[in-house]
Amino acid sequence: MTRLLLVLLFGLACEALGVVLIAKGQKQLTAMGRVTPASVLRLVRESATNGTLMGGVALEAAFFFCLLFLLSRADVSFVWPLSGLSFLFTTVAARVLLQEQVVPLRWFGVCLIVAGAMVIAYTEKSKERAAAAVVPAKPSI
Repeated sequence: MTRLLLVLLFGLACEALGVVLIAKGQKQLTAMGRVTPASVLRLVRESATNGTLMGGVALEAAFFFCLLFLLSRADVSFVWPLSGLSFLFTTVAARVLLQEQVVPLRWFGVCLIVAGAMVIAYTEKSKERAAAAVVPAKPSI
């Protein structure tokens, strides 16, 4: 369980930093006025050569591979809701790295998400305890 949580934390950090870098990279691109084939190609070319944006995409890919690892080893009903902790990581990263203003009501919403993730983590721990308490029956002769 500890290894799974470490992979989850690493993945969530990658995801939060990836989202922040993608947002920062997107803001560096030239705005697209009319949608024409030439403007779409220009935007694709700009995106592909923007290091900030591509770094964010790479970190998002790292998060995805962490998620694949976790889903291969734990219940979806445990892993997927805990990935919701990315809301906390991403909000903190946006506040610190992008200097975004986060209003108290938004922090409250993030706290509700964290509380839900804690309940889910508790249910997984209690499931493990219950499984350990089950003693296999002795074979009858």
